[in-house]
Amino acid sequence: MHFDLSEEQAELAATVRGLLEKRADSAAVRAASVSPSGYDETLWATLCEQIGVAALAVPEEHDGVGATFFETAVVLEELGRTLAPSPLLATTVATEALLAGGTDDARARLLPRIAAGEIATLALDDGAVLDGDRAAIVLAVRGDDLVEVSGASATWVEAMDQSVRLARLDLSGAELTVIGDGVAARTRAELVGAASVAALAVGLADRALRMTVDYSKERVQFGRPIGSFQALKHRMADVLARVEMARSASWAASYALSDPATDPDEAAFQTHAAASYALETASLAASECVQLHGGIAITWEHDAHLVFKRAHALGQLFGAPHAHRGAVAL
Repeated sequence: MHFDLSEEQAELAATVRGLLEKRADSAAVRAASVSPSGYDETLWATLCEQIGVAALAVPEEHDGVGATFFETAVVLEELGRTLAPSPLLATTVATEALLAGGTDDARARLLPRIAAGEIATLALDDGAVLDGDRAAIVLAVRGDDLVEVSGASATWVEAMDQSVRLARLDLSGAELTVIGDGVAARTRAELVGAASVAALAVGLADRALRMTVDYSKERVQFGRPIGSFQALKHRMADVLARVEMARSASWAASYALSDPATDPDEAAFQTHAAASYALETASLAASECVQLHGGIAITWEHDAHLVFKRAHALGQLFGAPHAHRGAVAL
C-alpha cells in the first residue's frame, strides 16, 4: 500500500489547485452557487478540456485518459478545499456505475460523451438526485437493471448547501432503456460515492483548518495573537492530526477501489472506514472553524458558514458516519 502521491498525481493536484485558486475564490464560488446552472460552466469546461477531469477514469478506447478512480479522488480533494460547486461527483459515480454494470454497447455510446464533459448522474432510489436537473446523461438502477433514462421530469430541490445541486426525478413518463447489470452498478456506485465524499471531506477539513490557523495568527486579544494561547494550539493540533489521518484513510480507500486485485470485502471495509472518519473530521474542523473565529464566523460575509454547510451536506449524500461504521461492524 502506498501512502504518497506519485509524481504524476502530485502534478495533477498542483495543476487543479492552481486553476481553482485563480477561478474559484470566495466571490466566484458564491456567484456560481446561486447561478441558474448552479455551477461555473466556464470553469467546468476548462477542467474537462484542459485537464480532462471527467475523462480520468474513462478507458482510452472510449476517448478517456485511462487512469483510475484514485486520480479522480485527487481532483475531488482539491475541489473540496475550494468549495467550488461542480458536477464531478455525480459524473464520477455515474461513470463508475457504467463501467461496472454497463453493456459494451452502452459504454461505447455514453463514455465518450462523459469524457468530453457532458454531465452524468445516477439515481439509486426515489430520493433527491445529484445534478438531476442539469445532467445530459441520466442513469438509474431499477431492480436488477441499470437503465438509461430519457424524458424524465426534473424538479430542483433546495438544499442548505447551495453549492450542492439536487433534484427529484419523475420517471412516470420517461423512457427507460435497460443497458446493463443494476446490481453491479449499484455496488460500485455506492462505494465510489462514499470514497468520493471522503475525498471532498478531506479537502474541506484542510480548508477549515487553514482558515482557522491563519485567523489565529491575525486576531489579537490581550495584546497577543490568539494562536499563541496554549488551549487554542491544542485544539488546532487535534484537528491537524485528524485531517492527516483522514487523508491517509481516504487515499487507502481510493487505492483499494482502483486496484482490481483488491479483495472486494477489503475495498468495502477501507471505503466505509474512510468515509466515517473523513466525514466526522470535516464536521469537527468546520465546528472549530466557526468557534475559533468567534462572532465574525456567523456573518453572511464570512466563509465559515459555507464550510459548515458543506460539512453537513457531505454527511447526507452517501451515508452518515454512523451508517458507515455500522457497515464496517457487519
